Amino acid sequence: MDNKTPSTPGKIATDNAATRMTAVKSDWDAAPDGPKKDAALTHFQAAQKAQTAKNDAECHRELDAAKHALV
Repeated sequence: MDNKTPSTPGKIATDNAATRMTAVKSDWDAAPDGPKKDAALTHFQAAQKAQTAKNDAECHRELDAAKHALV
């Protein structure tokens, strides 16, 4: 195994959540101000809390909701 490959499956999910957090944050930063951006921020903050609590499933749900709010 190379040093880029995580050693545990949980690590893969966490890395994926962190990558998605970065992508959604970038989308949020680029979005125009307004109610959609406010709604997305609420979901993004919930995703941050879920990530801190190591609840990857909830983190991904909130990231999906944040992304959907920006559409």
